[in-house]
Amino acid sequence: MSGTFQDVLSGLAARVGDKHVIASGADQEPYVVDWRGRYHGRAVAVVKPASTSEVSSVVKFCTDKRLAIVPQGGNTGMCGAATPDDHAGNVVIRLDRMRAVRDVSPLANTITVEAGCILAEVQNAARAVDRYFPLSLGAEGSCQIGGNISTNAGGTAVLRYGPTRDLVLGLEVVRPDGRIFNGLRALRKDNTGYALKQLFIGAEGTLGIVTAAVLKLFSPPRSSALALLKLQGVEPAIEIMSRLRGAVGDRLGSLEIMSRAQIEAIAETVPDVTIPFDLTTPWYLIVELTDTLPGVDLDEPLATVLADAMEAGLAEDVILATNLAQAKAIWAVRHSVSEGNKRSGYVVSHDSVVPLERQAAFVINVEARVNVAVPHARVVMHGHIGDGNIHVIALIDRARCQDPAATAALVAQINEIVDDETAAQGGAISAEHGIGITNRGRLARVADPLDIELMRGIKQLLDPSGLMNPGKIFTAGGALG
Repeated sequence: MSGTFQDVLSGLAARVGDKHVIASGADQEPYVVDWRGRYHGRAVAVVKPASTSEVSSVVKFCTDKRLAIVPQGGNTGMCGAATPDDHAGNVVIRLDRMRAVRDVSPLANTITVEAGCILAEVQNAARAVDRYFPLSLGAEGSCQIGGNISTNAGGTAVLRYGPTRDLVLGLEVVRPDGRIFNGLRALRKDNTGYALKQLFIGAEGTLGIVTAAVLKLFSPPRSSALALLKLQGVEPAIEIMSRLRGAVGDRLGSLEIMSRAQIEAIAETVPDVTIPFDLTTPWYLIVELTDTLPGVDLDEPLATVLADAMEAGLAEDVILATNLAQAKAIWAVRHSVSEGNKRSGYVVSHDSVVPLERQAAFVINVEARVNVAVPHARVVMHGHIGDGNIHVIALIDRARCQDPAATAALVAQINEIVDDETAAQGGAISAEHGIGITNRGRLARVADPLDIELMRGIKQLLDPSGLMNPGKIFTAGGALG
């Protein structure tokens, strides 16, 4: 950092206003600690610009002063990607004040929003014009769309609509040198050279700061049916999915699985969530069908497929939601997994994705190996089984995690088991959570050397000074590891 502390604060205040620069330690606390409380960083200032031009001005100032830039959305991520490190000279840039919906086009089925918009606000803006924005996840009431884009968030609707990457038509991004990449186009077809916007989606703020986006909208679901199935294993869930796809096609909107241990963790720690079914089997599957036509009877085809599944011995029991309240109660359990795990102990979280037909083997092998290697760990699982993304979570008693070195060794041991099994099944270590700080070392261990070389080259090209979100995906110097 060049210049005195006061000079830096004055320079930032000149660009965004005094009241939008947070310099004191206590007031900074919500912005320098990650959601899980795992990482505690430091910042010269937390800055809240109100426009793309102000973001650009702040970034140019930081670059001139050699200040590291940490873009931050709602700070709800799972990997520490939005948390500054503990070195001096970090500036956290929050986009809370950039929450405008710039345009909504029901004709084009698009919405243009600023990056600070809360995900639920984007959903509501689409709903106001009888359209639907399908990205949905547990933190949708607090996460920001810029963060969703920067982490390529997944959620519970990926099976039908794809991850965030598939929902973005155009982007506006402030580059590390302060220049503005203006790719804010609402074009469904654009084949003019490289798809530059894709570089910034999932880059976790290491290549620039997303300030606005054009997103795809869809016709809203007007008919739905939901059921909860009790299963003995993951393999029956795969067969049930295959039967549903053959019977209802794209009406299969969501397919979410949870282990009994996962639901028990929620029941024990999240008192405002009621478990609306008895826990009598090892696995529980949520199936939701949707249709854009009103008045379509989806209960009948769903019941038919599930009755056949029961007769074939694939499911032990089926609970069909008979009203909206019952459906919401079931979804509330699914959306509480992160909160329940956080309250249950020290969380060693994984975001593996494997081919659909190998999910059962992955689950069985991982759980068995973790139980042998770390018998005091409580293994819970949940995930988006329709796209192969199973979250393996090891919950450790916090009393066992007082020694940082011993805890790091324990985490590394569990990570190696999960990563090895992921690779053995032809998968990848991150489906939707990203790399951040948490998975940086894991990526360096499992990634193809050519992939690492290409990523390092892109980082060097766009951020030669290494000031944009240093230490995320790459070490601070720009090298993976």
